[in-house]
Amino acid sequence: MVNIRSLDPSASPLDYYGSELRRLREEAGLNQPQLGKVLFCTASLIGQVETARKVPTREFSERLDAALMTGGVFTRLVGLVLRSQLPTWFQAYAEMEARAAYLYSFQAQLIDGLLQTEAYARAVLGARTDGDLDTKVAARIERQRILERETPPLLWVVLSEAVLRQEIGGPAVMRAQLAHLLAMQGREWVKIQILPFEAGAHAGLMGSFNLLRFEDDPDLVYTEDFVQGHMTADPAAFREGSLRYDHLQAAALSVERSAELTAGVMEEHYGDRPEPDGRALA
Repeated sequence: MVNIRSLDPSASPLDYYGSELRRLREEAGLNQPQLGKVLFCTASLIGQVETARKVPTREFSERLDAALMTGGVFTRLVGLVLRSQLPTWFQAYAEMEARAAYLYSFQAQLIDGLLQTEAYARAVLGARTDGDLDTKVAARIERQRILERETPPLLWVVLSEAVLRQEIGGPAVMRAQLAHLLAMQGREWVKIQILPFEAGAHAGLMGSFNLLRFEDDPDLVYTEDFVQGHMTADPAAFREGSLRYDHLQAAALSVERSAELTAGVMEEHYGDRPEPDGRALA
């Protein structure tokens, strides 16, 4: 059995979460089996979370808050825990992404992570990943919570048409992903344009990139290679990225025509003609 006294709460968000769980459980006069019964989970799971050997989910955290009447302590903590499970090189970007007022993304090969369904994210991350796939998927989906804020950032995404046509995860996964894009398109703070094949040579041929703008902090450019990501606040780099993005937006279809193309691809490949909100017509 792991010596729970060896857990260092300052070691990581996961360690802090585990130590707080143990402390508040004991304050409530519950042992692990008793709390597990309340949460409809095993005592072993409680023990694994308390010793930082298992990453808690948001659902687990919400049930934990209700059971221990903590006022939302674990629901707030789980966001930090999941962010800490992102690749080390990506964590700084995720922190800045969560603070940005405006997010601009050009994606040449994949749906932007903020717009991925859970099944699509699982297929992408499962193609080549080490460690706990469930945790990696949960960490990616957790990033999307910034779009649920009372005042979310403006998210403007330009996707290559190839992204719509590259089947990832199988027909059912891709059908649901395209429907999700159409549903997100209906949100006031989300704009999606498709760069059609007919655009030919374009300003994004060098690869995908993101631009982040802030109310008070310097603007950022983010790019990735096959090893890791790169973020810079260099004004010259941001000007170049902004110029490229302006050209991509100009070459892309309008938001309305982009939705029509997405719906058309969905019908062409999967036999569904969705309504603007993403629901398939009978």
